Parts: sequence; C-alpha cells; structure tokens
Amino acid sequence: MIRVLIVEDEPLIAEAHRSYVERVEGFSVHAVVHTAGDGMRAVAEAATSDEPIDLVLLDIGLPDASGLDLAGALSGLRPSPGIIAVTSARDLDVVRTAVTRGVVLYLLKPFTFAALRDKLEHFREFRAALPAGGTAASQRDIDRAMAVLRSADQRATTPKGVAPQTADLIGACVRDADGPLTAAEVATAAGVSRVTAWRYLERLADDGVLERRTQYGRTGRPQVRYSWAASSSR
Repeated sequence: MIRVLIVEDEPLIAEAHRSYVERVEGFSVHAVVHTAGDGMRAVAEAATSDEPIDLVLLDIGLPDASGLDLAGALSGLRPSPGIIAVTSARDLDVVRTAVTRGVVLYLLKPFTFAALRDKLEHFREFRAALPAGGTAASQRDIDRAMAVLRSADQRATTPKGVAPQTADLIGACVRDADGPLTAAEVATAAGVSRVTAWRYLERLADDGVLERRTQYGRTGRPQVRYSWAASSSR
C-alpha cells in the first residue's frame, strides 16, 4: 500500500483529493494537512516510524510557504517521499524549479479523476521498477524507472478524442463565470462549437469537476446549466 499525504490549503479541495486517491487501488491517505509547516511535520514524524509517507500530493500555493520550498525540504529527508505537484501554474520557470526540488510528476488544475489516477499509476510503476529496500540500482534499473515517469507526460491522461487543453479551457470558462452556464454560452466563451462544448462539459460533469442542473422554461423544454463543483480542484 502506497501511503499518501495530501497538502492542500482549501478544505473542500483537499477532501476531493482524498476521495480521488482512495478510489485508486493500492493507495491510502495517511493524512490531510493544509499548510507547509504541517506537511513537513507529518512527513518527518512518519519517517521515524515503520510506515513512512511514500507520496505527497502537494499544492504549490500554500498560505505559510511556497509548495516548492516544501518540496525542496522534503527531498532532504530520509526516506524522502515522491512528490506530485498540483497547481494551476503553467509558468515554465515554476515547472523547472519544481523538477529541481524533487517533484516527479506535475498535475495541472482543474483535473479529472482519470488524470490523477493516471499519475498515481505511473508513480506506482516507477516505484516497482526500482529495487526494493536500500539495494543500489543498476543503470538499467534507473533507466527503466525514469522511462516510466517520462511516459506519464507522453501518454494521454484523458480518453481518446478528448484533448487536455480543450478540457482545461472549457473547465476554466465555467470556473471563472459569475454563474451557471449553458453549453451554448460556454461555446461562445471558449470559441468552440456547441457540440464540442457540450461533449467536454458532460465529460467534466461525469468526472465530478462540474455540476449539471436541468431547468425547465415556460415551453417545457429542459435547459442544462453547468457550474463548478464545490469540491473540485481550483
């Protein structure tokens, strides 16, 4: 069982992450904390026990310190956990810094359950590719393990026919809106066809990122509106 620490300052989002992680076989949530300080303490305390934390699902924007600084501090612990950065930041400097501070995978908000599951499964494959315990790895072992991580970025984390960039765009339109939107309104805001908008909206709603509500007008014809789910990552 891979033990996961969730570090996320928004309680509702943290609980959404917990529910996602617990849906993936072979992973368990060790704890949920909301600050960098509590995250450091949780990992340090677990490191001295028989059940160290294996993986940290780390939000970059924390109230008391940068998640990047926490990542650097965690990499100095022994045993040090793997880190998946969870953030809406797309700045390449942030990405480069994350990599130098021990982040093995990078997950952009908003994301679906399928996207997180894909990252977790890659992390599990990465761990399995390295020798157990403190045995030194051969070059072949290291190359095989690193290839697993590289494939996490090369393999699509969304179903066939669904572009991650478009899903991000559609999700952002709904997230940043002042109220629930119809597929037609999202299509106009995103600059895509109504059918495309509807298809992505339904996918995001099925994954729990969005909520759908059906309203009936005077003509009796139902109209579906989409809003950002309260428990979704932002």
